Amino acid sequence: MEKQKQTAILLAHCPDKQGILAAMTNFINVNKGNIVYLDQHVDYEQNTFFTRIEWDLTDFIIPKEKIIDYFHTLFGMTYEMDFNIYFSDVKPRMAIFVSKMSHCLFDILSRYTAGELNVEIPMIVSNHPDLKWVGDRFGIPFHVFPITKENKAEQEAAEMELLKGENVDFIVLARYMQIISEDMIREYPNKIINIHHSFLPAFVGAKPYHAAYERGVKIIGATSHYVTTELDAGPIIEQDVVRVTHKDTVKSFIHKGRDLEQIVLSRAVEKHIDRKVLAYKNKTVVFA
Repeated sequence: MEKQKQTAILLAHCPDKQGILAAMTNFINVNKGNIVYLDQHVDYEQNTFFTRIEWDLTDFIIPKEKIIDYFHTLFGMTYEMDFNIYFSDVKPRMAIFVSKMSHCLFDILSRYTAGELNVEIPMIVSNHPDLKWVGDRFGIPFHVFPITKENKAEQEAAEMELLKGENVDFIVLARYMQIISEDMIREYPNKIINIHHSFLPAFVGAKPYHAAYERGVKIIGATSHYVTTELDAGPIIEQDVVRVTHKDTVKSFIHKGRDLEQIVLSRAVEKHIDRKVLAYKNKTVVFA
């Protein structure tokens, strides 16, 4: 089997200025890098330039460990550029947080097992023991941190210690029914991915599908977003909807909604893993 080529992936944004893209592509070309992906976007209202560039490192002259330094000097400082560079041979490490609902967890783990997600999953974290058997089935360590109002801060500190010990890069909340603290959000900015039904804020509370059914809605949806300190208001990564009719019941609402939740969450996770999401303020640029 042919060995996959190693690439570098640049995600960047900066104030828009003529010649930025030409300067970066010229830098890559002059140093014998072969560009395999290039996309850009200019937000004229914000006067901000966004780009994702991926290039083959096979013949690239600059050593891998010095690429970030070069970009900081040539582009970060010159263009006030905020950027990250990732390497295709480094798999991100993802922790999954769950409570008692298994549909999103199973969908992610089945895709992971099938080789669809280029990621490592060193742990599953839960506030309940109910889904430990799922972790056992997939051979992934399952850690239980029972949370009450009184011990929440202490338990979350223990979770963060575990995450750091396992060098976790980002977290997926696969229907984790706990509010994440500001401390953890600050530790993982734009690195905690959540899923929820798209009825918020129209249908809040513990039974949104029941409320939507009573209202007679014609579409239901799901939204995956990065977690911020404002509840369910972080930068949106992925959304989708499915139609419903008067023939649907509360049970079929829930069934269709959960199907949608797992698909939308997995899409968002895949885009994050593939370094195709660039968060800026409270929005995202999601590259194809």
